[in-house]
Amino acid sequence: MDQCPFHPGGGCGVLRHGSYPRVHPVGLRVARFPCPIQGETISLLPAFLASRVPATLDEIEAAIEAVEAAPSIAVAAETTRPADAGRAVTSISAARWVRRRLHPVLAALLALVTLLPELWGCSPTVAAIRLRLGQPRALVALRELGRAYLHALSPPLGLHARVGR
Repeated sequence: MDQCPFHPGGGCGVLRHGSYPRVHPVGLRVARFPCPIQGETISLLPAFLASRVPATLDEIEAAIEAVEAAPSIAVAAETTRPADAGRAVTSISAARWVRRRLHPVLAALLALVTLLPELWGCSPTVAAIRLRLGQPRALVALRELGRAYLHALSPPLGLHARVGR
């Protein structure tokens, strides 16, 4: 880590603290760094991982793409979390799973389409953003483009910490 996000000018003496395992993908560990002045630790989350959700951005993007193509969330949930899959859940649980990923990402897409000059006039959908950016992975590309705003965007795309915990 080059600099502490709390003290970009340096001087806090951030050092490697260890790592923690992610539930998904299995076997992946995320590095942690403590800031002694702030009294908090910082995770060095890889760009392809969703924050605060056990998934990759590609998996979340696939769920959102299914919603954009389906007539309803229930149909999209059956596509992304089919009843005959190995880790099958009820249709109600599958729809909740999709909604928990859909709503924060749609809010982030709308914010980034409004904030980033590269996306002005673009529809806040995964398909439109892929087309505009010429990238096959819209959410990973957006995390890089919108890195100045990640602190204000909610998970799973942004890194905004939960309030009131």
